[in-house]
Amino acid sequence: MDVAITKMSSKGQVVIPSEMRKEIKEGDKLLIIKNNGQLIMKKASYLDKNLIEDIKFARETEKSWQDYEKGNFKKMNAKKFLKEIEKW
Repeated sequence: MDVAITKMSSKGQVVIPSEMRKEIKEGDKLLIIKNNGQLIMKKASYLDKNLIEDIKFARETEKSWQDYEKGNFKKMNAKKFLKEIEKW
């Protein structure tokens, strides 16, 4: 694993150290994920369909947890819940 230190400019720009950008060229898209104080960066061209679907699912799950914590949910038994899922 490689580790480097960089800083953000007043315009929000971050320089990727030269030794870490050998496989990145101008115009390449990068995916940045924020998770519990961590920023994870990945070259977007390495993404596959499953990862994109996983990110969408994670966003929907996070929104659902926020709704749940606000009390915005329905309470029902398992049988009724399964019938609701079949409608999807």
